Amino acid sequence: MRPLQISAETAQKLSKELHLPIEQIMHMPQHILLAKLAELQKKEQEKGSD
Repeated sequence: MRPLQISAETAQKLSKELHLPIEQIMHMPQHILLAKLAELQKKEQEKGSD
């Protein structure tokens, strides 16, 4: 499996938000990363609506 085609800046931001090492972000399957991003967005929306 090849690394995700995202920039280093994006990988750093995702690493910070998801609390995962950059290496793990870069080698994570795309569908899992998208699911984690959806969870993160849902949490932010819930936090914003409170």
